[in-house]
Amino acid sequence: MSNLLLSYYGDDFTGSTDVMEALASNGVPTALFLGLPSDAMLERFKDCRAIGIAGTSRSETPQWMDEHLTPVFTWLKSLNAAICHYKVCSTFDSGPKVGNIGKAIEIGKTLFQQSVVPVIVGAPQLKRYTAFGHLFAAYQGQVFRIDRHPVMSRHPVTPMDEADLAAHLARQTALPVRLADLATLRSPDADTLIDALGQSEAGILLLDVDGHDTQAAAGRQLWRLHGKGNSFVAGSSGIEYALLNAWRDEKLVGGKQDFAAPGKVERLAVVSGSVSPTTERQIRKATSEGFDGIDIDPLDLVGEGGERAIRQAADAGIARLKAGRSVILHTALGPSADRGGDIDRIPGARHRLGQALGTILRHMIEEEGLSRAVIAGGDTSSHALKELRVEALTTLLPLPQTPGSPLCTAHGSYAPTSGLQIALKGGQVGTDDYFAQIRDGRSS
Repeated sequence: MSNLLLSYYGDDFTGSTDVMEALASNGVPTALFLGLPSDAMLERFKDCRAIGIAGTSRSETPQWMDEHLTPVFTWLKSLNAAICHYKVCSTFDSGPKVGNIGKAIEIGKTLFQQSVVPVIVGAPQLKRYTAFGHLFAAYQGQVFRIDRHPVMSRHPVTPMDEADLAAHLARQTALPVRLADLATLRSPDADTLIDALGQSEAGILLLDVDGHDTQAAAGRQLWRLHGKGNSFVAGSSGIEYALLNAWRDEKLVGGKQDFAAPGKVERLAVVSGSVSPTTERQIRKATSEGFDGIDIDPLDLVGEGGERAIRQAADAGIARLKAGRSVILHTALGPSADRGGDIDRIPGARHRLGQALGTILRHMIEEEGLSRAVIAGGDTSSHALKELRVEALTTLLPLPQTPGSPLCTAHGSYAPTSGLQIALKGGQVGTDDYFAQIRDGRSS
């Protein structure tokens, strides 16, 4: 695959589809694998210009990263793409013990033998901004510093209590962090200044992005630094949005890609492990407009009687589907229903919860022959989708009004889910009518 512009590893599944959507929407054919693909599966996508691996490192330990990221990064490096991207959430939520971004950068930096790893987090397309090293994110039409964000400052696993990304990374790695701030990026001497930053106790180089002008400037710097041997980068899908500017300037990619709307399905199945107030609003909106909601106790799914609880939940969903209804099975309806404290008392329960929801969804798909489904929740999606026996995803319908949660086509050898249309929705992503939008197969 000598024509690859980019390879990447996403630290969760929703974030991985976010990158795929950004690239595919802008004329870069992209395939996302759910693990290291077989030669035959890779051959099916030999004409793609970007290849991704959807992972789970956002919810894993540094020890897990040592064991699992090294072989994945080695495989990605073997593809010889111009850029290799470790993709993280645009809210940068992470901690020393869970989803450690600094640790992942260390592994990539060593493997790619780089003195400096460029990092971009800001993505105006997602309403994420970095200014002088501090991260800001929108919520309900208002922009908050991330440590004052109504949701991310209270994330149930990795709350963001520090907006200064250098200080945040300092908790996770001993690598020095340097900042190419807004003033530097806009300077006529930006190249010289950034080269100096990369040479001074080189480790991690943060590049600010607060708007489309600095995004273009950051993209030009990424592409320039890649030419100096710095092909491994880290950050949000802001990496791709920045690079697209540089690639267009170099005539490496064309313009926007058109996608035909797939149209409405009569029945849609949704499973949700999200406790986000955004998802809560989406569930309430959907159930007020024709969806049937089914509340599931998450502790039942991960307890000793888990298999029975999974089957009971699946049967309840199937009964509603047989009646011609769309259905949403959820383990929480907003933060007030969060059972995270109880779940965390059971070792490995969060992973098992995602797997249980995936199994429930697979039963509904198998028994009702569903053609479209949704998994809500970033960590949930990472573990649930594997239970559907899907091997790869491609973009079916981007959602430009709410980027980061496209409708995808599933590929694989398991007949009930090969060709399935599926959307993976992060907790904070989407407008209030998101589930109806996916059911109706419309981009807005």
